[in-house]
Amino acid sequence: WYHDSLTRHAAEALLLSNGQDGSYLLRNSNEKEGLYSLSVRGKDSVKHFHVEHTGTTFKFGFNEFSNLKELVMHFANQPLIGSETGTLIVLKHPYPRKVEEPAIYESVRVHTAMQTGRTEEDLVPNAPSLGTKEGYLVKQGKIVKNWKTRWFTLHRNELKYFKDQTATEPIRALDLTECSAVQFDYSQERVNCFCLVFPLRTYYLCAKTGIEADEWIKILRWKLSQIRKQLELRDATLTS
Repeated sequence: WYHDSLTRHAAEALLLSNGQDGSYLLRNSNEKEGLYSLSVRGKDSVKHFHVEHTGTTFKFGFNEFSNLKELVMHFANQPLIGSETGTLIVLKHPYPRKVEEPAIYESVRVHTAMQTGRTEEDLVPNAPSLGTKEGYLVKQGKIVKNWKTRWFTLHRNELKYFKDQTATEPIRALDLTECSAVQFDYSQERVNCFCLVFPLRTYYLCAKTGIEADEWIKILRWKLSQIRKQLELRDATLTS
């Protein structure tokens, strides 16, 4: 979560676009050498706090810490106060400097969501990347087996589809943690089709081209693999 020379503007963009209350990162301050900025998201804004390295300690307001780990552990349990609004902020979600990119689909925008914890050891930036994708697909109806064009968006672990690109409310949001498989489908009369297998229903979708269908399949499969990794990590943590 140390982001070196990240700018103030870029820090705000990262934390606001994909962070949540308590998401934070540390970066170098431009003001003087040995000065850092702790950028923390609280509600819908990002606060920046100075952390000064004196050579032997890290000073944060009236507090002094022997190392950054001690500082983060302290404020993981005790709230910071946003100076202008008085908003209480606790450090919960470290935003990692390195984010895993899905090599299978290079143009996907990737961000990271974090797990929460109460001590510095719990605040490990160890969450899967979150690829996003959107576009029009043709979907088969559930009861009447006709085909309709719908606008699809993939974000975090949700695949939503809308009547069209201008619609604000989705027709349905599919939780990918419940999806067991994504694969090409050759049972339909249409080409470039694939299906998503859920416990109560299999969704049949078709893209305009084979390349586009392949992109959707690859990013959805990558997403399912990330979900499985996260579940395995959680199960291993619970058993230990």
